Amino acid sequence: MEENLDLTSNLPLEILRYIISFIPLKEAVRTSTLSTTWRQVLAPIPVTFEAEIKGLAIHEACKEVSEVLGRFLSSCSCPERWKLSLGVNQYKKDWLIREDDDLVVLATKGVEKELHLNFFEQSHNGNDNPFHLKLQPKSSLNNLQNHPTQSASFSSLRTLHLRSVNHQVTNLVSDLFDGCHLLESLKLEKCVGLQELHVEMSSLHSLEVMDCPGILSIIVSAPKLKSFWYRGILPTMQLKSAFDLVEANLELDGGVCLNEFDCEEVLCLLASLKEVQNLTVSGWLLEWMCTAGVIFGRLEFQFNKLVELCWLSSSMDRSKRDSLACFLNICPSLEKLFVKMNRSLSSITCQFFHHYWHEPHLWMDYEMVKSNTSQLKHLKMFSIAGFLGDEDEVLLMELLLSKAVVLESMTIA
Repeated sequence: MEENLDLTSNLPLEILRYIISFIPLKEAVRTSTLSTTWRQVLAPIPVTFEAEIKGLAIHEACKEVSEVLGRFLSSCSCPERWKLSLGVNQYKKDWLIREDDDLVVLATKGVEKELHLNFFEQSHNGNDNPFHLKLQPKSSLNNLQNHPTQSASFSSLRTLHLRSVNHQVTNLVSDLFDGCHLLESLKLEKCVGLQELHVEMSSLHSLEVMDCPGILSIIVSAPKLKSFWYRGILPTMQLKSAFDLVEANLELDGGVCLNEFDCEEVLCLLASLKEVQNLTVSGWLLEWMCTAGVIFGRLEFQFNKLVELCWLSSSMDRSKRDSLACFLNICPSLEKLFVKMNRSLSSITCQFFHHYWHEPHLWMDYEMVKSNTSQLKHLKMFSIAGFLGDEDEVLLMELLLSKAVVLESMTIA
C-alpha cells in the first residue's frame, strides 16, 4: 500500500501563502506547527533599524517606524510577518531606546485589514516602569497631509492587537494610532507597567484589555462599542456613552488594585453596563458589594435586557450564593445562567466595610433569602461547572428550581 503523500506541503510558498489568505489570521498562524515547510510560510522577515534611527530624537524615530509599518500594511493580499529590530548604541535622554537595549517588534498582518504588534526587549531592564497610554486618532485631514503613505494604510485598519507594550514605546503606539480612524476592534494584552488607559474612538466596536497587572484606571469613550472584555485586577473603570453595548466580560481574578474598593465607582460601572444582553462577572465583586450593604433590588437601574449571565468564582459559599441570588433580582429577562467554579483561581478574601449604604443583609438565613428572591420567569437553562455537592451548591440549585418556572434544562459538571 502506498503511503499517503503530503502534496500540499510540496507546493511553492507563494501558493501556500495564497491558500492561507482565505482563513482567519489566527488559524493561518497555527499552520506553522504543521511542518517545516508551513513554518516557512509565515517566517518573520527581519528588518533592522539600527542604522536608520541611530541618533534620532524620539518623535523622529516614531515617524520612521510608523512609515515602515505603513508600507508593511499597504498590501494585504496575504498574511505576512516582519520582525523589526530597533536599537541604538549610545545613550541619550530623549531617544526611543535606552543604552544597549534592543527592542523587537513582531508585526503580523492579515488580509482582513488586521495587524498584530508584539513588543519585546532583548534586555528586560526596567521594562515594568509605569506609563500611561492615550489612544485617540487625530484629525484625518491633518494626518493625511503630514503622513500620506502611513495614513492611507492605517486609515483602512479594522483590527489592532497590541501585546507587551511598555513605557519605551508609548509614543510609538500613540503615533501609530493617530491614523486608525476606522478601527473596529482593539486588544491590549500583557502590558506590564500600564497604569492608565484612555481610549477615545467613535468607530470602535470591540475592546479587550487582558492581563495588564499594574493598571489603575481605564477610561473609554466609544459610542459604537458593542463588546467590552476585561481580565485582571479591578481598576477604576469608566465606559462613557456605551449605549450600544451588547456584551461585557469582567473577569476580576486578580482582586482589587492599589485603590480602595469603592461601591460608588462599581455601581457607576454596573449602571453603564445595564443595557447589555450578555454579562460575565466575578462572584467576589457581587459578594463584596452585598457585604458593604448594597441591595441590588433597591437600586435605580436594572439589567432589563440581560438574557445570559456567567458567574465566575473559585468556590461557592453562603455569602457568594446569597449575593448571586440578590443580583438575580435585577435580571428580569434572564434566560441562561452559567455558574462556573474554577478551583485553580485564587480566593479573594472579603474586606471589612463601613456600611454606608443599607444594613448588610447577608446575615439572613436561607429561607429568608429564598423568599426575597424574585421569580425567574424567563430562565430556561442553568449550568453549574465545578460542582462538588457542597451544601451551598445544593441550596443554590434548590433556589433556582423553585424560582425558575419555565426551566427546560439543568447541566451539572
